Amino acid sequence: MESSNSRPSRVSRNPFVHELKFTRSDYFKIGLMSVTVFPVRLLLVSFLMLLAWPFAFAASLGRSEFVIEPRSWWRRLVKVCLWAIMRAMWFCGGFHWIKVKGERAPPSAVPILTVAPHSSYFDAIPVTMTMCSIVGKLESRSTPVWGTLISYIRPVFVCRSDQDSRKKTVAEIKRRAQSGGAWPQIMIFPEGTCTNRSGLILFKAGAFIPGLPVQPVVLRYPNKLDTISWTWRGPGAFKLLWLTLCQPHNPMEIEYLPVYTPSKEEKGNPSLFANNVRRLMAKALQVPLTDLSFEDQAIVLSRGPLAICNYSSLLEFNQLVCRLRLRADITEEALEEQGRRARKLQGDGLSLEDFAQFINLPVTDTLTQVHSFFDKKGDGQIDGRLYVIALSTVHRPSQAMKTLKLAFKMYASEESGEVQEDDVAAILEIMLGVKEVELSGLFLSLDRPDNERITYDELCHFIERHPYSIQDFLDFKDHPRGFCFFGQPPSCDIQNSKED
Repeated sequence: MESSNSRPSRVSRNPFVHELKFTRSDYFKIGLMSVTVFPVRLLLVSFLMLLAWPFAFAASLGRSEFVIEPRSWWRRLVKVCLWAIMRAMWFCGGFHWIKVKGERAPPSAVPILTVAPHSSYFDAIPVTMTMCSIVGKLESRSTPVWGTLISYIRPVFVCRSDQDSRKKTVAEIKRRAQSGGAWPQIMIFPEGTCTNRSGLILFKAGAFIPGLPVQPVVLRYPNKLDTISWTWRGPGAFKLLWLTLCQPHNPMEIEYLPVYTPSKEEKGNPSLFANNVRRLMAKALQVPLTDLSFEDQAIVLSRGPLAICNYSSLLEFNQLVCRLRLRADITEEALEEQGRRARKLQGDGLSLEDFAQFINLPVTDTLTQVHSFFDKKGDGQIDGRLYVIALSTVHRPSQAMKTLKLAFKMYASEESGEVQEDDVAAILEIMLGVKEVELSGLFLSLDRPDNERITYDELCHFIERHPYSIQDFLDFKDHPRGFCFFGQPPSCDIQNSKED
């Protein structure tokens, strides 16, 4: 699969992984704090959270999600009480003083605050300090105690099981943003997921679609030992809570940057608006921009004996597929159906028009880019089976064996179920994101007379016996023995990583 190099081929640090490294001094401090300060802090934090619940519950009674509530004296009193209780809770948790830079704009001038980087549940601190609304998943409303506190700030809930959820969320954000300050400000974390703060990933466009001024807000946790970051791979939620409460002090900085007013071009292009704000925030944070998104995390964190070795081309393919809205509609059944249709073609070339008909989409610039990914010979003809393999890989990167099985169904001989060596190489090139796969080492290791063909079951058994077969039996351009996309090849990561 050819890459157009619109994404970087290497990234210095995986933003979705967080590793903690302790010194002997750290172990001693944590051990001492665990038996002295930690139990007291945990008790006080829990008590204050429970104390806040009846206030939030009373203020939430009789509310409508779509009607602006009157600003009565008792609601203002509840707001002050909740603010004091939550600030005391964070103080008991070790956030003794929180440095605030800049000045927060009023809701009437700026309805949306964009906050980054999003790295932890401790990012709730600026929310409780301002009592702004947030965008959160609907399931969080049913969380005991905390769900009531979240409901109090009148969030925009997202129902992930609803196919129209994205449109409804954007419409609600736009409705509130255009109320002239009648609704509370909405505090949005445009990254859409937690990272380790090593860089800013791509922003989602939701906060920028209304085309109204936004105020960027940057968060900093300048602690020596990062017990804050809660990422997709790393310490779990309770472990981080324990380690954070064991720190003598947890410093935090909140900086309100100048209000950003979009240009006419940015109002018509939310993605451009989002990217320009992201650049401004990255400059203030002095961190690099990382051209990864929430949708990319599963690809970047793929694991297993056939884990992706070079993400660059697959990440770009995934970005294009998301633009075409193909990721949202893909299912296991749809992949199988496309696999059956691709098999019937028997490798016959698909022109751009044929490919558009194959996936039932009109010819666009984005579709043309997808087609060019698989045009190896440069003759305008592609093998539809390679597209299906790539789609399956980015849809379920942690289930590589399912993709391999689907690929063998498309390529295997009907009589013997075997696949030619060249076809196996083409399959693995797509799945691993690499070029020029050489399989001679693998085929020489097979104990069978025909060294040019292999069945799915034989390859599965070989992988089971040799879990690190990528390193030991395969060769390809930029092999992980001499190349690494994120510091260490995924196959090595399987052996050395540990789950929390």
